[in-house]
Formats: sequence, C-alpha cells, structure tokens
Amino acid sequence: MDMPIEAGPLERRPLVRGGATISAIGLGGGNWGREIDEASSYRVMDYAFEKGITFFDTGDSYGGGQSWRSRKQAYGTNDQRETTLEMYSSEKIIGRWMRSRGCRDRIQICTKIGTGGSPENVHRVVAGSLERLGVDRLDIFKLHTTYPDVPLDETLQAMDEEVRAGRVGVLGCSNHSADDLRGALEMSAARGWARFEVTQPPYSLADPSAEVELLPLCQREEVAVTPYSPLAAGFLTGKYGRDPSTWPRGSRYHIMPAHADVYFSDRNFRIVELLEEKGKEMGVPPVRLAMAWVMTHPAITAALIGARNPGQVDNALEALRMSLDPGLRAEMSSWTTGPIP
Repeated sequence: MDMPIEAGPLERRPLVRGGATISAIGLGGGNWGREIDEASSYRVMDYAFEKGITFFDTGDSYGGGQSWRSRKQAYGTNDQRETTLEMYSSEKIIGRWMRSRGCRDRIQICTKIGTGGSPENVHRVVAGSLERLGVDRLDIFKLHTTYPDVPLDETLQAMDEEVRAGRVGVLGCSNHSADDLRGALEMSAARGWARFEVTQPPYSLADPSAEVELLPLCQREEVAVTPYSPLAAGFLTGKYGRDPSTWPRGSRYHIMPAHADVYFSDRNFRIVELLEEKGKEMGVPPVRLAMAWVMTHPAITAALIGARNPGQVDNALEALRMSLDPGLRAEMSSWTTGPIP
C-alpha cells in the first residue's frame, strides 16, 4: 500500500566541498532480501526515514541471489529455496519503497559497482542501477573495490562521463587504501575529471586500520568518509563465538562466513569483553559504545548501519547523540594497539 511519510530532523554533514549534504547516519541496504524480507525492509526504512536518516547505501552486488552464491561457495549448499531469491534485491527493494512512499526527492542514494571496472561495465552498471532503483540519477556512485586488471584511467574516465551526462551526481570509492585513493585523486586532478568526493572503508574497534593513513588523507583532501561495519559486521555485539555451529541461523556470519576470517582474533574477542565491562560500568549498551567510538572520530561524515529492526536504528541514533569523553575514547582506542589488555 502506498503511504507517504515525512523525514524527521537529523544532523546533516557536507558530502562535497561547499555542496550537497547527507544525514549523519546512513542506512545500509545489504540486508534487504538477504537477511530480512521486503516487508521487514520497508518497516526499517520507514522508521529510519521518519527519524531523519535519508542517506541510503546499496550496491549492484547486494541482494539475496548474490549472497546465496556466497553461501554455496562456503557451505556447498544446494538449498533450492535459496536459489529463488531475487537477484539485485537491495536496489529493487529500495526503488519500490521510494515509489510507494513518494520520497525520492528526499533520499540520497549511494550505489556501487562490484562487478569490474572496465568502461563498458561502468556504463552497464549505471544503467542497470538506474533501472532497478527507478530513478534518473544516482546521487552517489562508488567503486566497490579496486580493479587492478583495468587501467585506472579507463575506469575514472568512464565514471567522469557518467557525471558529465547527468546520470551520476557524486563519485566515490569503497575498500580503497590511502595509496589507492591518493592515486585516484591525483589522476582525476591531472585530467580534469570529477574526483572521488567520498570513500567508504571498514572502520570499527575490531578494524581501526583506516586511522593510520586513510582518515588523515581524507581530512587533508576534504574527502567525506562514510564507513561501514561500525560493529564489525555484528561481531562486536558479542553474539558470535569461535565455533560456526553456534552462529545464529540467518545472521550475517551465517550467511557470509568469510567475515570470520576478517574479525576473529584473540584481540578482538578481548575487545568484546572490554566493551561489555565498560558498558556495564557506565550503564550503556556495549554496542552503543562501539558505534559512538566510530562516530566521534573527526574525519567521519556518516556511519553506515545495517539495521534489521527499528531498535537497531534507535541504537545508532543514541550513539550519535553520545558525547564520548576524550579520555574514554582514548582508553577504548588503546584496546586496539599494543599488548592485548
């Protein structure tokens, strides 16, 4: 049923120098059609929008069908129910939701290319994403990762062409190192092409590596930062043990088990314990502390959350409202370096 809704107030931050802004929290659509169904996705998007979250993140490789292939590779599953999941479900669900709510003009959409950086594929993916989302312009279009098999100038020129044609507003990248981003910025400047105005790295207490070089570079170059996985794909919630048989069915790690290779370490399991101890001491949910630590870094523009329900949206909003004492943030940062505390 069509149901117009209105966006609530939420802090907005610059996406580009002197230009567009986005809400200080972004809603990730990786769950749509993969971990939760369309009706549940609508409820989360409705709630987030009503709270003022108008920055939505998706990608051409997000959705039930694509994640089934990931699970088949990891587990060898031949579950026929999984094969019926809709391909590209995330973009399609967001598109159908925007049409039903009549709110396209109040949403900033970011989608990504995850299938290769050739010029032909860049143009193909932009066209496909426009169709699946049901829009005539992508507000933000990012490279999902680097594509070393394609000369960078070819990829960047094709992305610039999409900006000049009016099909893309702002360019960005995801999962790029400081060297990757620096090289792209220098090449775009030399050729007079639209540059990457935003980058999307993983950033959390369980993976703070962006702090070393990437975040300082972004501050110097005025590149917006919209990090993903502030809870390390759910690892920092404490619900994942070392034994895969204990992981909740349908959870992020159950669907995409490769996350364990990224986040499972003695240090990170200890960080989960320290979060629980600190949260109990302060009377604050540990996951809220973990998210507040991400959000209070001065380079962060908008943290992306992967909510399954309105309660998880509320947790992110409360984390944004928290003002971590500099001493507390420094203490939490110390957990990530040196001897395991």
